Amino acid sequence: MIIKISAGRLATLSAMSLFYLAMISQHIPTSANNRRDDSSDRGGGGKQSAGKLRSLGEAAMAERRLDDAANYYSQAVKLEPENAINYYKLFRVHHRMNKLGDALRDLNNALQFDPDSNDYRSHRARIYTATGQCKDAVADYERMHQNDNSLEEDESFIDTYQRASRCESLIDHATEAYLKQKWGDVNAYLNEAITFTEQAVDLLLMRAEASIKTGDYFSVVSDAGRVLKLYPKNIDAYQLRGTAYYYLGEHDTAINHYREGLKLDPEHKGCKGQHKLVKSLIKKDKKAQEAFDAGKIDEAIDKWEQAMNIDPIHEIFKNTINAKIVVALSKSGKHKKAIDLAQHLVDETGTLDALYALGDAELAADKFDDAVRTFQQAVEQAEGEQVEKAREKLREAEVALKQSKEKNYYKILGVSRRANKKEIKKAYRDLALKWHPDKVEQDKREEAESKFADISEANEVLSDDELRGKYDRGEEVFENQGGGGRGHNPFDHFQRHFHQQGGGGGGQRHSFHFQH
Repeated sequence: MIIKISAGRLATLSAMSLFYLAMISQHIPTSANNRRDDSSDRGGGGKQSAGKLRSLGEAAMAERRLDDAANYYSQAVKLEPENAINYYKLFRVHHRMNKLGDALRDLNNALQFDPDSNDYRSHRARIYTATGQCKDAVADYERMHQNDNSLEEDESFIDTYQRASRCESLIDHATEAYLKQKWGDVNAYLNEAITFTEQAVDLLLMRAEASIKTGDYFSVVSDAGRVLKLYPKNIDAYQLRGTAYYYLGEHDTAINHYREGLKLDPEHKGCKGQHKLVKSLIKKDKKAQEAFDAGKIDEAIDKWEQAMNIDPIHEIFKNTINAKIVVALSKSGKHKKAIDLAQHLVDETGTLDALYALGDAELAADKFDDAVRTFQQAVEQAEGEQVEKAREKLREAEVALKQSKEKNYYKILGVSRRANKKEIKKAYRDLALKWHPDKVEQDKREEAESKFADISEANEVLSDDELRGKYDRGEEVFENQGGGGRGHNPFDHFQRHFHQQGGGGGGQRHSFHFQH
């Protein structure tokens, strides 16, 4: 009975179905393509077939396990290296992972074994455009049109083709401008061309190089950073980004980039040369600062000028060094030169730092009205976090102006408002010895007593952090201050000071006869 039923059912099957069943039972492939696609459903000896691996890859893709999917498809490629579908499926994973370089390689392999597939070619044309290879994209679109003339009525095809053509044209113009060293034109063309792309590494590097030439260093940092995010071992990107940071005055960051590049290629000329250059600048600046701190002002200025000559086009470094020279000139009493140099910085750069340098130089020269005007300009120009600093500078100048009409402790001791404790102590000691009443002629004793009292009071205030802070802020230093300092004996302070100077260590002792 069972045999009859089976025979009856077989009789109802079509001739094609019978052939297919016979083919399966005899393991006979119908074509090369079917052999690649369908024979993979069988495995031998426990080894997974290409078809099974593709199925596992699809499941992994659905669950967003992209690394697993890529692994399955890669195994399928090894089993069936001439099956275009394996490369296409691997392309889909790499594209999802945003690995456009790998995705492009997969499509190249797929088209090698199925060159007439417009589907594969369309995907490749889009990847070409996304990576800035727009000329190749145009070639693919034209080949697609040759394969299928009806595409000329497909709006989507026409749009992508036109975008690729526009991108190709812009890149050609940018390349021509690059060869002519017309850096502004290079950037203008690439700015538009890059809008058609996603990971156009070559275009980003070309634009970064042009931006170096035009001084747009922030754009260089951005473009080279995008490249390094995609390809962390791109030496050219490290060099360009390091050079941008160098010209922005961020030398430590520049050095870090050059070192990363040199890790990849210790003999890379660009990174090696720039690394040496920035190190020489830092070394010369450091030696100048050491001379300044040691009170060797002229030597410091000379070394700073040498540092600027190492790279004359490094404008930010030159401005920074010139601001230091302004301070050095003020400290050495060359106030006119300091103000002239600071004014030049303001005229050349118009930056807040230049205004601060000018205002400080004017304060050091006791040109308080000018300093107030300069810092008022800084307040008007400041934005964001700089506003408070500019206002503090203005308050300081206004206090100095007010104090200049009253009792100016800094002027009494002959020190700048930036003087440190060591400088204040030395100034007091020299003046106290000079104007001590016992050290002058009798007819100058009254003047000496007045000056000695002022000197003592000035030292008492400026050598005490709390009192100096109040004074600098324009607050009353002493309670019930009125028109002058609090009642104190200036000789007591003198005795304490010189006792400390002479105590221990065999220092020189001073002994005076005081008549109170």
